[in-house]
Amino acid sequence: MRLLLFLLFTLVAACGSGSDVTSDAGSPDGDSPDGSCDAGCQSSDATLAALAVVPANVGELTPSFAPEVTSYSWKVPFWITEVSLVPTAAATSAKITVDGAPIVSGTSTPALALDVGANPFAIDVTAANGDVRTYTVVVVRAPEHYVKASNTGAGDRFGGAIAISGDTMVVGASGESSAATGVGGDETNNSAAASGAVYVFVRSETGWSQQAYLKASNTDAGDYFGSAVALDGDTLVVGALGEDSASATIDGNQADNSLGDAGAVYVFERTGTTWAQTAYLKSPNPSRYGYFGASLGLENDRLAVGAYYEWVGSARTGAVYVLERSGGTWSVKDQLTAAQGDSNDWFGQTIALSGDTIAVGAYGEDSSANAINGDQSDESLTASGAAYVFRLVGTDWMQEAFIKPRNPRANGFFGRALSLSGDTLAVGSYVDASGATGIGGDVTDTSADRSGAVFVYRRSGTTWSEEAYIKSSNSNAGDYFGMQLVIDGDRLAVSAPDESSSASGVGGDRTDNSLDGSGAVYLFERAGGTWSERAYIKAATPGESDRMGDSGIALEGTALAIGVISDDSTATGIGGDATDNSAVDSGAVYVLY
Repeated sequence: MRLLLFLLFTLVAACGSGSDVTSDAGSPDGDSPDGSCDAGCQSSDATLAALAVVPANVGELTPSFAPEVTSYSWKVPFWITEVSLVPTAAATSAKITVDGAPIVSGTSTPALALDVGANPFAIDVTAANGDVRTYTVVVVRAPEHYVKASNTGAGDRFGGAIAISGDTMVVGASGESSAATGVGGDETNNSAAASGAVYVFVRSETGWSQQAYLKASNTDAGDYFGSAVALDGDTLVVGALGEDSASATIDGNQADNSLGDAGAVYVFERTGTTWAQTAYLKSPNPSRYGYFGASLGLENDRLAVGAYYEWVGSARTGAVYVLERSGGTWSVKDQLTAAQGDSNDWFGQTIALSGDTIAVGAYGEDSSANAINGDQSDESLTASGAAYVFRLVGTDWMQEAFIKPRNPRANGFFGRALSLSGDTLAVGSYVDASGATGIGGDVTDTSADRSGAVFVYRRSGTTWSEEAYIKSSNSNAGDYFGMQLVIDGDRLAVSAPDESSSASGVGGDRTDNSLDGSGAVYLFERAGGTWSERAYIKAATPGESDRMGDSGIALEGTALAIGVISDDSTATGIGGDATDNSAVDSGAVYVLY
């Protein structure tokens, strides 16, 4: 009996809740290394060993996970409507609940719906002995921002061009009519019709605010300043495709208006919070109706400028100019043209710059070739369209690829929109006729005319190949999916400005076609080389013929901005009344961050 009592006392002492005894395995409270408990005791370990979030590529836990820290926040953009959490207990004997619902340790919760704002979720970890520790994750879903100009006016077309870099967004309004010049002028004067303007917005913890109102240094009616914009850090370039000066190259005579619609580009730089114009750029080969500045690409000290109707030799084939900045001074380094260019190819109507690669769209190109590097000299398929890829080799830009869709068609306008990110190129084919939906459908189907599509291409070494053929999930004739697009890393945003659902916000009923031409934007993501649709986005207050996404669209990281130049609200600034429709085509931008 004494021996039995002695053994019982020893066991109680070793497994008691306050014991300092360490098991042979070295774990406090009698726990084994795998979190289980030695025979005869119950674990008191109620901690998490890990906490993951899904989707993992959208923001991150703050602070970074540590078992002893119990409170976290996670900021996600507006287009994220649900998330999952993956908690893993330190002890295998522990039980986990998330907002009271049991979950197996190390597995993902069912989708957790998010409202705009703070969404707290409680993770309770219950040890085998009944001890409980609660971890809290507050998921903050950003609001949608409705952005208007500070001087909203009918016909301004605010949102026609958009660019985002870091916490700065610039918006072009090529129809704006103030006669002001430079930075911060009188925006209430409307005596220079369609002179154009650009607005700079910056983001803080409390949202977006307008930082600057920019005009050309030689404002004139019909210049369409802001028809294209590009932004990289503190450098902004603005195209004015209707500017009329006959001067050539850098900082020439701005007052000369003898060459109608030759086009110009203006460079602005920011110091602190102050913007100033630092350069006035013209084509070295200015042409009447050349439209220099119709498209722009900017990265660090390199700038690409499209002049899609400029004369090259004896034909208006269009050209792209590459400029570089050194010591604050810009100079023209090269002219890019199509190897088999012809009049009305519109080479340079769209361009994209990424590192040492420039992609150029020519949606009026006439070849019947298909896929990659076909016969460029064939002129048998009017306006089927093409994309050209150029790469810097040493000091020379060389054509690397000539890209056509697998299903070229007359008036297919392939290349009307394109975007480049590293070794990935996305090209819009907005009048594609396939009735397929989703990824990888039948490209030969012709049952949904002008439904639209996007082709994604990937480069390996110097060889390009098609990676994906993408359609919307609710493809319908006349949607024009692929009219505008932008790619950033593994995310791709595509507009369908004539999509007709009456849904609003994110993830609504996409089968309802009762609001003609309201427009939509689709966000896709790539994982392991496979693309899938991530979000279906509508305006907060969709309107008939608003054609959301028919103009500017910008994507950087998780920030997505969508222009609606047909928006009719008279609101000004941030968060105004989107339902007032008394300023026709004033334009607006929806920012989802």
